[in-house]
Amino acid sequence: MRNDCLDESIRICKLRQKEVINLRDGERIGFVGDIEFNLKTGCIERLIIPGPCKIWGILGREQEYIIPWRCVCRIGFDIILVDVDINCVTSKCDCVI
Repeated sequence: MRNDCLDESIRICKLRQKEVINLRDGERIGFVGDIEFNLKTGCIERLIIPGPCKIWGILGREQEYIIPWRCVCRIGFDIILVDVDINCVTSKCDCVI
């Protein structure tokens, strides 16, 4: 049985250690902080990357980047290449500290 979600398997802890880089401008977006799954299919739907910290990093974050799985171009040894318009994937952070 073929798995359409990933060509090869990878652990979530390994995915979280990879830096996400946008192919459109070469900018570093950050590291994967969370992942959204489809409960029916078990496939990854989105990568969630925490945005920049608020004042001195002690007040949490105002935004996060929610990147659809279809925008992931390549997963390498230590990076994940994505092709996104950063303004379209920026979302207000739901996490309150």
